[in-house]
Amino acid sequence: MNTRKALVTGGSGFVGGRLIQRMRSQGWEVRALARSPSAAQRVAALGAEAASGNLDDPPALKRSLEGCDAVIHVAAVFKLWGGKDEFERANVQGTRNLLEAAAATSTVRRFVQVGAAAVVMGDMQPMTRADESLPRQERPWAPYSASKARAEALVLGANDPDHFETVVIRPPMIWGQGMPTLDKMIENVRAGQFRWVGDGSQAMSTAHVDNVCHAALLALERGTSGQAYFISDGRDGTLREVMTALLRSRGIDAPTASVPLPVAWLLARCMEWGWRVFKRPGEPPITRQMLRLIGQPFTLNIAKAERELGYRPIVSWEQGLAAMQST
Repeated sequence: MNTRKALVTGGSGFVGGRLIQRMRSQGWEVRALARSPSAAQRVAALGAEAASGNLDDPPALKRSLEGCDAVIHVAAVFKLWGGKDEFERANVQGTRNLLEAAAATSTVRRFVQVGAAAVVMGDMQPMTRADESLPRQERPWAPYSASKARAEALVLGANDPDHFETVVIRPPMIWGQGMPTLDKMIENVRAGQFRWVGDGSQAMSTAHVDNVCHAALLALERGTSGQAYFISDGRDGTLREVMTALLRSRGIDAPTASVPLPVAWLLARCMEWGWRVFKRPGEPPITRQMLRLIGQPFTLNIAKAERELGYRPIVSWEQGLAAMQST
């Protein structure tokens, strides 16, 4: 595929910013959707052309797509608490608006979404070496992953091999230098709210931000249209190993306190009720969405991405940690 100009959404964020840098280093022309003047400055500093607009504005999306022959859709609301309507508007309706605008052009031929491995998570149970044969799942207490599942269904459902090809990559927890979720984790540690779920021995897959960007570009160039691909760092750790190492990269010692999963689930339900009924600000210290992501083993089989995309991680766990510790 010879497309060299693409629209990137979420370009001022953690993944999108790294993606712009990688694309520019490979000779791509990049236009990035920017919701604010500060976001426009950020993407321009990374080498992208800023296009003013947001996913709620179809006319702005149409303008931003002029002259582009590809889209990489990174933007999404990712948090562990919030109303269904918020996730629906940003992650589902926003994706629908972008898909419709892109499909209506005469130039855009390929649409890649950075999705989420969590779309296959249903009830609380272990999932090891999960592959693409598993169905997407939605649970009302997990609005983030449910909204990503619905958004993915829209993307793959829009695939038209003759005119408009769509591909999705599904990373697990995305990490690396500048990861915003680490800041939140450190806040919880300092507030005395951090607890291990169980003994922390749950196996988990991870995806370094540079590996995610690498996979997105491979999907753009080689992905089979209408397909989704799990990607990861190609090695698994345990929750305790991963979180301890990430905290240590910022000079923070991981706490030792823990709580059994059944107790944590009950606490999460009570906290969610309290936050919802009394309209408390911020997020509960623990939610069922959070517990579903980390409470049981969840590892990925990336054989399909290796086979069809030629995907291999370009940053190892050790290299990624060394980069974080050097700053």
